[in-house]
Amino acid sequence: MSDNGKERQTAATPAVSIAKRQTNRRRALRTILLTGGVLGAAASGFLPLVYAQKKRLRPPGALDEKDFLSSCIKCGQCVQVCPVSAIKLADLVDGMGVGVPYIDAREQACDFSCDAVQCILACPTGSLTYHKPAFLPVREGAALAKKPILLAKEQDAEPTLNMHERIGVARLVRPEACLAVQGKGFKGQTRGPGFKGRMRYMDVDRWKPIKIADHPYDVAECDLCARECPIKGAISIETVFAPDGTQRKSPVVHEPCVGCGVCEMVCPVEPAAIVIEAREVWKA
Repeated sequence: MSDNGKERQTAATPAVSIAKRQTNRRRALRTILLTGGVLGAAASGFLPLVYAQKKRLRPPGALDEKDFLSSCIKCGQCVQVCPVSAIKLADLVDGMGVGVPYIDAREQACDFSCDAVQCILACPTGSLTYHKPAFLPVREGAALAKKPILLAKEQDAEPTLNMHERIGVARLVRPEACLAVQGKGFKGQTRGPGFKGRMRYMDVDRWKPIKIADHPYDVAECDLCARECPIKGAISIETVFAPDGTQRKSPVVHEPCVGCGVCEMVCPVEPAAIVIEAREVWKA
């Protein structure tokens, strides 16, 4: 081979190597993207199963979870009739529960501003019901001892709510943060000026819930959870004994608690000192 031929072959070699490197780089990039896509798809199916383990607070009258999920047709009628927009529809992270109604009590509790539990009236399938059919058992502790009295209706001829089972139970989970336990009062907007939660205040208007931010408080000893609880006798501020023997004031939850979530919504500390444990039963 002539010297000129050798020079031409040598000059062509880098170009071929560069092309191969570019091809290999594209193949590697394609492999990475495909692998990421497969892993992402797997995660998108796995994460809903993880998040679905979280107990959701269901609207009043909800059947037990399995029966509720199997009977709810996700029509959204309960969402439409709620006067305070407490009921939301679950998103993808709820797995098999996507589109199913739930309540986030911290953001917007059910304060029974409707007076008649209209979400139950609106449900077309019986997923929300006043009376369970005989073939569906009632979990021990889920049944209320008697129909709860709605304070807003206490002077009416029929003051009770047509509810026979609770949807949860309020628990003081952070007593060390509770202002009542600390002997402190509260002044101002309980969740700040930007909080969008609404509630019915009887001293303002029985039929028109207003923003909680528009109803500031000024209490010498914090009692907001008991003060705003819509159910008679469900929660009170009591004198209790601390572990060191000293006396303190503390919220005490009683059997009429239905798990509506108002106490959690109005609690002024962050995170809330008192919360609703969804689907929890009453334990004396």
